[in-house]
Amino acid sequence: MTHLLITRQLGTDLSSLEALATVDVWADRQPPPYEILQQKIPHVDGLLCLLTDRIDQALIHTGRSLKVISQMAVGYDNIDIAAATARGIPVGHTPGVLTNATADLTWALLMAAARRIVEGDRFTRSGQWQTWEPNLLLGADMAGATLGIVGLGRIGQAVARRAQGFEMQILYTGRHRGDPALEQALGVEFVDFDRLLATSDFITIHTPLSPETHHLFSDRQFEQMQSTAVLINTARGAIVDPEALYRALQNHQIAAAAIDVTDPEPISMASPLLELENLIITPHIGSASVQTRQKMAAMAIANLIAGLKGERLPYCVNPEVYA
Repeated sequence: MTHLLITRQLGTDLSSLEALATVDVWADRQPPPYEILQQKIPHVDGLLCLLTDRIDQALIHTGRSLKVISQMAVGYDNIDIAAATARGIPVGHTPGVLTNATADLTWALLMAAARRIVEGDRFTRSGQWQTWEPNLLLGADMAGATLGIVGLGRIGQAVARRAQGFEMQILYTGRHRGDPALEQALGVEFVDFDRLLATSDFITIHTPLSPETHHLFSDRQFEQMQSTAVLINTARGAIVDPEALYRALQNHQIAAAAIDVTDPEPISMASPLLELENLIITPHIGSASVQTRQKMAAMAIANLIAGLKGERLPYCVNPEVYA
C-alpha cells in the first residue's frame, strides 16, 4: 500500500490523495521533530513538507521507498536538492502563486513602517493620545521617494509595479541585469548594490537565500544607508544579520525596518529586536491569504500525485531527474 506523509494540516480536501494512498497527516501545530521524520520516512512513498522541515541528505537516504518530495512553498533551501537528485527523486514546489500576496504584504509593511502605524496604534491604546500635535509620530512620504529593490524576480517585479502608482524612482540590483524591455515597462534602473544602499529611501529584499546572500545586510551595509532609510524583508530572515539590524535601529543608522522573516525563525522571545519601537515584525505571513494558501496546497498536492504516478511534476525544482 502506498503511504504518504504530510507534515502539517493543510486545511484543504485530501480526498484525491486518500484515493491513492494511506495519508499520515502530522496533527500538531508545531512541525514534526526531526527524530519523528527519521522514524516515519523509511515507510513513506511520498512526502509533502513545509519550509520548517529539515529534509537533508541523511533523511533522504533513509527514505528507501521515497518517490517524490513536494514542498508547499516557492523556496526550497530546507531541502538537499542534490541528494534528492542523486536518488532520482523529483522535488516539487509552488512558484508564482504567492507573488501578489507577498508583494501586497511587502507594500503593507513598507507603508506601516514609513507612517509608523504600529507605533501609533500602541500609542493610542496606551492612553497617550491627548491632543493633535505638530510633531507627533512624524513619518516619511512614499510619493516621489526612491525605492531600492534587491532581487527583481517575480515578487520584486510585482513590488515595482505597485511603486509606479506612487511615482517613485525605482532602483534594483542583483547578480545580473534584467531585460531592458522589462526595465522600461517597470520604470526601473539597474544599479550596483553600493549605490542602491546609499541613495534609496526604502529598500526591500526579494532575493533567494544562498551562501552569497547570507547576511547580505550587515554592519557595513547599514552604515552605507541613509539615516532616514527604511528596510523591508519578506524574503528570508538570514539575509539580514539580526545583531547588525539591532545596532542599526538602536543607533538610528536607519530610521526603521519591517520584517516578515527572522533569523532564527521563529524569533526568540529573548531577542533584543523585540524591544525596538522602530521595528515591525510579522510571523512569516507573506503568502497568508485564503486564496493563495488554497492554491499553494492544490499545487503541492498535484506535484505529489504526479510523482506517485511516475509522471513529470508540474512544478519541478530538479527536472534533471527526468533526463
